[in-house]
Amino acid sequence: MSTPRLITIPISHYCEKARWALERARIPYREEPHLQGIHWAYVWRAGRGRTAPVLVTDGAVLTESAEIVRWADPSLYPVPEVAALEAHLDAELGPHGRRWMYHRIFARPDLVRAYGATGVPRWERAALPPLLPLVKGLVNRHLDIDDTTAAESRERVRAVFDEVGERLADGRRYLVGDRFTAADLTFAALAASVLVPARYGVPLPPVEVLPEPFAGEVRALREHPAGVFALRLYDQERPYTQRT
Repeated sequence: MSTPRLITIPISHYCEKARWALERARIPYREEPHLQGIHWAYVWRAGRGRTAPVLVTDGAVLTESAEIVRWADPSLYPVPEVAALEAHLDAELGPHGRRWMYHRIFARPDLVRAYGATGVPRWERAALPPLLPLVKGLVNRHLDIDDTTAAESRERVRAVFDEVGERLADGRRYLVGDRFTAADLTFAALAASVLVPARYGVPLPPVEVLPEPFAGEVRALREHPAGVFALRLYDQERPYTQRT
């Protein structure tokens, strides 16, 4: 069997979710990272879609992060509640955390240039500085990012953190049952957009270099019970093979 190919936007939290599942299952794969916008050509060629990640295997092309997690390790879905919670997090935390993060980080083009192109082909890295205004415009239009929508997304993220915090309030160590599942993996991976954990699959900017008010918002979420939980999962459950 040939080595699966994982087509990614390297900084994407949905792609981090797929990387985490594959690495936790000890499945060798070859990552093919691309910049936002440029990735469309590659994911369309692989699976006739527009979003990353895409996993290309000998038997199938998987175009959703949830499909990749289940393919990598079906045991991460011991009960139906896990898949239901994963779907909720994918639909709520994923897009709103992404929108809020992009709105904040685009205020610092230097950070986008420094951390947004890990592992991409050399020509894409070289093209990023002159293309950054175009990439920013494409992302803002595609994800409907402006001051109003970003503020709404910030509140939606906080609401999900509160939901997770309430679930953890009884002292449980995991979101469903007594062991790590796809629900835990999904929450931690998608929360990374607003927690910027050190053990992420690609380097992320340290909180102290983030622009305000985002740096303060990140610190507050790291202290939230759900944020503490996600960071613990990164420390204890995430195989650490960070790219450079």
